[in-house]
Amino acid sequence: MNAASTAAAPRPLDGITVVSFEHAIAAPFCTRQLADMGARVIKIERPGAGDFARNYDERVRGLASHFVWTNRSKESLTLDLKHPAAQDVLKRLLAEADVLVQNLAPGAAARQGLSFDALHAAHPGLIVCDISGYGEGGPYQDKKAYDLLIQSEGGFVSVTGSADAPAKAGCSISDIAAGMYAYSGILNALLLRQKTGKGSRVDVSMLESMVEWMGYPMYYAFEGAAPPARAGAAHSTIYPYGPFPVGDGGTIMLGLQNQREWQVFCERVLAQPALATDDRFSSNSLRAANRDALRALIVDAFAKMTLAEVADKLETAGIANASVNDMAAVWAHPQLRARDRWREVGSPQGALPALLPPGSSNAFEPRMDAVPGVGEHTDTVLASLGYGAAEVGRLHAEGAV
Repeated sequence: MNAASTAAAPRPLDGITVVSFEHAIAAPFCTRQLADMGARVIKIERPGAGDFARNYDERVRGLASHFVWTNRSKESLTLDLKHPAAQDVLKRLLAEADVLVQNLAPGAAARQGLSFDALHAAHPGLIVCDISGYGEGGPYQDKKAYDLLIQSEGGFVSVTGSADAPAKAGCSISDIAAGMYAYSGILNALLLRQKTGKGSRVDVSMLESMVEWMGYPMYYAFEGAAPPARAGAAHSTIYPYGPFPVGDGGTIMLGLQNQREWQVFCERVLAQPALATDDRFSSNSLRAANRDALRALIVDAFAKMTLAEVADKLETAGIANASVNDMAAVWAHPQLRARDRWREVGSPQGALPALLPPGSSNAFEPRMDAVPGVGEHTDTVLASLGYGAAEVGRLHAEGAV
C-alpha cells in the first residue's frame, strides 16, 4: 500500500471515544497512544488552569515539554465537576464514550461517581481504566505517588547510578510503564468487549508496572542473593559493556556478549590478541571481576585513537557500539531522518516536530494532530453533545465550563 493509500486508510481505533480525567504523565501518555491509533480523546481539564503539567516549564516556545510530548491529537474540554450543570455534560459524554481513563488523586474518581461499579449498570459497554500509584486495596492505596517515588519504591533507584550514589532514570519511566500497561490493558478490554458485549475495568498500578520491569535484578537477587552492583552507564554483570573515553575527548559505548566477540575485540580492536586468553579475562565472570584492570587496558588503547577510528574498528570487527548522543544529536539523528520518522503537528505556538509512534504499520498512518490549548474544543464538544449556542453561552456564563 502506498503512502497516499495509507494516509486515507482507516485506523484501528477509529470510532472509539475516550473520555479522560487526566493530569501529569501516566494517563496522558496512555491516551496519546490511543489517539495515535485513531481514537477520539476528549481531555477534561479544569477551567482556566487546565492540566497542571501545562505549567511544568516553558521550554517549547512557551509550552511545557511534558505536555507537548503527551497530548497531541486530543480535544480539550474544560469542565468544573463541582458545578451542577457540569453533571449533565458529563452524563452526555459518558453515554457516547467507549473508554473512561482517570489518574486523579486516590479515591477522587470514586467520590465523583466515576468508578466502574458506579457506572457499569448505566453504561454496560463502558471500559474504565484507573491508573494510580499503588492500585486499589492494600496499605499503600491512598499514598501519594510520583514518578521518582515509584522508581524508588520499586527498586529501580537501588540498582541505578554509581557505586557511591543511587540515581533515578533521566525520564519518567514509572509513568511511561504505567501508561503503556494502561494502553495495552484498554486494547485488551476492547477486544474482550467484542466477545462479551460488556465493558470491564482496567486497574493499573505504577508500582506493579515498575516492578515488572525490574524482573532481571529481582531474580538476580533471588532468595537473598546480592543484587547487581550499581555500575553507572556500564553493565553490572557483563564486561566490557558500557562507555569508554577515546583520544580526542569523545566517548564510545560498546558491548560484548560472548567469547567469540571477546577474542575478535582483542585481536582486531585492541591489537592485543594475548589478552583473549589472559587468566584474568578468559570468561565474562572473570572480566567482570577484574573490570578495573581491563578498563585501564582498554582506555590506554583507545587513547591513541579518535572517536571515528574506534567506531570504525568496532564496526569492522562486528562489535556492537553506539554514540553517546546528547539531545541535540538525537533531534538530528541520521537514522530517524532516513526512516522519515518526523512529522509536524500543530500547537498554540505553531507547528512543532513530533516523532511517529514506534511500531509502524503498512496498513494505515497514525493520527498526528495538534496539541490543544486549554478548553480549545469546549464549544465544539458541547455542540456535538447536542447543546445549542444559547446553552453553551449559559454554561460559560455560569462557570460550568
